[in-house]
Amino acid sequence: MTDSTASADKTAGDKPKQAQRDAVERLLRAAPMRSTGTIKLGGRKLDYKVEGAFIPVVDASQTDKRGEPEAAVFTTAYQLERKSGEGKPRPVCFAFNGGPGSASIWLQLGALGPKRLRIGNDGSMLPPPYEVEDNPLSWFEHFDLVFVDPPHTGYSITASDDARKKLLSVDGDVACLTDVMRQWLSRHQRWTSPIYVAGESYGTTRGAAIADKLAEQGVSLAGLILISCAMDLQSIVFEARNDLPYALYLPAYAGVAQYHGCLKGPQSKSPEAARALATEFVDADYLRVLHRGARATHDERAKAAKRMSELTGLSPTLIEHRNLRISDNTFFTELLRDRGQIVGRLEARVAGPMGLTRTHEWDFDPGMESLVGPYTMAGMGYFIGTLGFDPAWPYEVLSMETNKHWNWSRGDNQGNSFCCTSPDLSRALRRNPHLKVLVASGHYDLGTPSTASDWSLAQLDIPSEVRQRVTHKYYDAGHMMYTRDEDLSKLKKDLAAWLA
Repeated sequence: MTDSTASADKTAGDKPKQAQRDAVERLLRAAPMRSTGTIKLGGRKLDYKVEGAFIPVVDASQTDKRGEPEAAVFTTAYQLERKSGEGKPRPVCFAFNGGPGSASIWLQLGALGPKRLRIGNDGSMLPPPYEVEDNPLSWFEHFDLVFVDPPHTGYSITASDDARKKLLSVDGDVACLTDVMRQWLSRHQRWTSPIYVAGESYGTTRGAAIADKLAEQGVSLAGLILISCAMDLQSIVFEARNDLPYALYLPAYAGVAQYHGCLKGPQSKSPEAARALATEFVDADYLRVLHRGARATHDERAKAAKRMSELTGLSPTLIEHRNLRISDNTFFTELLRDRGQIVGRLEARVAGPMGLTRTHEWDFDPGMESLVGPYTMAGMGYFIGTLGFDPAWPYEVLSMETNKHWNWSRGDNQGNSFCCTSPDLSRALRRNPHLKVLVASGHYDLGTPSTASDWSLAQLDIPSEVRQRVTHKYYDAGHMMYTRDEDLSKLKKDLAAWLA
């Protein structure tokens, strides 16, 4: 290869990299996109301003904070219109969803924001058209709201492959969003406001770590809201030699099986009865049998399989063939097999049709499919048509590539442990005597079951007097319990009581 050829190849390879950097710079130079609205909440008409803006993320190791940005992070902020200096500083709540790889559209248009998309109360998908409507249960009554889309979700992008690799990681993501929040507070002169953080699903993983990271930087949170908790991945990831989720999921399986009419006897009376009896079995017998492994006798195993069958609606033979360990995927595909249906993961009240070959593959989530299309279409109609947000490329509602390339390691742990941010939350609670935590869990969530969240919260390394500042509430829907009208109303009431 000649020098001129090598030089040409290098120049060609640099063009996409320069295009990435140019795109970030162009977004950061763009003026914020602004709109206004009015919502009636708590008997009052509230005028608000909406601002969509990009915030730069600069490598924290750079001594020059005006160095080249690594990313442009998109934020959508709803602020109450009022005169300068009028009243006390209003609280600000930063909110994000999870994935990792999910934009903040779900919390923004599902529960917190002034506008809401309505879906079927049973979790089912309604027919089009899909449009947002006023949300009389918006959290805007209590806070100004700032929705943050992490890099490679929503409109947010990174400036290089190196930046992408760094920011698509547990600690890189926490550092990025912490910086974005601090910049937003400075840009809008809101440092005197009480600050809250709300996260859903993986957003609770990052939220727990962000609470401690902010404390490290001198930012004292007033409150942390964790919706569908996922701080301890060991409690929800089914892998060999990890028996924890098999035990923690069993009460949730029982409640779902009761809902679908698959149980008989005392556990069939109500979902509460099914969950309670399953919890009793787990505590008294199941954990011991799992722990004994091959040392368990034939009778012990047969007795456990029989009781599991009564609680889950699955056959004792299947349970024994699975070594008394029923994974989420097995439950999704087997519970309603005789009806030709698969069970939803994030909304287990919803079931969808199997293919005619009746394979054992769970190839889509019926509960999530009810939401993705409607939220995407209604969201784009609202963002582009009403608010005027349109940076000239698609809004990433769910980025599977981001999820696929996520680095779950923390610190010196390079892939040999489950990601866990419970120690971060424990430390944040001990550091800040005024920090309160509200946790919300759906009984029909088989992605982050309430029973797994119970376990995670019980393992927090905090004394009893600190534990009194942690509140856990339960709802009769799935992962996004706020899509059910009754649960959205209950969530708002629970929030108001927690704030008070």
